[in-house]
Amino acid sequence: MGRSEVVVVGAGPAGLAMSCELSRAGVEHVVLERARVAQTWRGRWDSFCLVTPNWTLQLPDFPYDGDDPDGFMLRDEVVAYLERYAEAIEAPVHEGVDVTAVRPRAGGGLTLETSEGSLDAQTVVLATGAYQRAHRPAAAATLPADLLQIDVEDYRNPAELPAGPVLVVGSGQSGCQIAEELHRAGRDVHLACGRAPWGPRRIGDRDLVWWAHQTGFLDQSVSALPDPSARRAANVLATGQGGGHDLHLRTLQAMGVTLLGHFLGAEGRRARFAPDLAESVAWGDERHVQLMGLVRKLVAERGMAPLDIPPPEPFDAAAPEELDLAGFGAVIFAAGFRPDHASWVDCAGTFDELGYPIHEDGASVTTDGLHFIGVHFLRKRKSSIFLGIGEDAAVVAGRVAIRAGRGA
Repeated sequence: MGRSEVVVVGAGPAGLAMSCELSRAGVEHVVLERARVAQTWRGRWDSFCLVTPNWTLQLPDFPYDGDDPDGFMLRDEVVAYLERYAEAIEAPVHEGVDVTAVRPRAGGGLTLETSEGSLDAQTVVLATGAYQRAHRPAAAATLPADLLQIDVEDYRNPAELPAGPVLVVGSGQSGCQIAEELHRAGRDVHLACGRAPWGPRRIGDRDLVWWAHQTGFLDQSVSALPDPSARRAANVLATGQGGGHDLHLRTLQAMGVTLLGHFLGAEGRRARFAPDLAESVAWGDERHVQLMGLVRKLVAERGMAPLDIPPPEPFDAAAPEELDLAGFGAVIFAAGFRPDHASWVDCAGTFDELGYPIHEDGASVTTDGLHFIGVHFLRKRKSSIFLGIGEDAAVVAGRVAIRAGRGA
């Protein structure tokens, strides 16, 4: 592989946006992708679609140009969009190159170990995605070994699962969407619930994401959170399926999905759940009220027509605390993701106790030449979604350009 001035690792939205900004700044670079452009998106389940509207696709030099800005792209449409983007910006992507390690190099810069050999670089930008390692609660180890257990990234469609009821563990966006799909396919679905904020898909004549953007909610930084671990909290519950509609614990309960508290573990085929469903729903309702407060404030500030925003409806929190798993077809874990940089980036002191990079505007404060983009809450709440990636790419590329002697 030899040497390169700047190496970007990952050819998803963040890596491609970074490549675009580096080219604009006149910085020569290469982009290494372990498989194909948009590989992570290729691996999502068959019916996957965006939760954010198409107009939020605001990548540098390539904003959404279709005829359905308020729609929600399907998985394969997102892949095609990113493939067109890579071609349009002539991104120097090397597909099929897996980066297995990054470490400081004596004399400055960094060395990357790849499936094609070693590569030295003065600057490395890691753009390997916001959701890197699927998380399973420790209690997962107590489930019967002969019961199919998969992570959300391994789920494809209801037909691929064995016959029988399905237990979904985790009620964030993915867990709720999969629970809805399985129920509509005629499966008996049980959902072990955690805490997640929620909001109506439409408020007045605007989408929820428009309001989140205009109120500044998506511009909040980590410092606005009650504590750093809050960045692990689920995103606001909603779905883009069928043109977009409300999807949260109340809607799932109304359609017939059995809601449960946190999964505690299993003894034989008896699964146990915490009596905390009411608390989880109340937590989500509190975040709903806070978000609607931002909406009302924006309406008042801009002199917009008053909105009718109903309060959360009453909720029946009665839930089984035990479940007989005999006859169940599968357990799907949708309990979120964790950063995984530290497992292959051998740079001491680069990550905090939660695994997130310690940085200033994407530049590591401990490892000279190492940068990040596309990380959840890198700079703002929107840092890992299409709407915010471009903004971060311009900032990080500016720092890389200065380091490469290409000016501000």
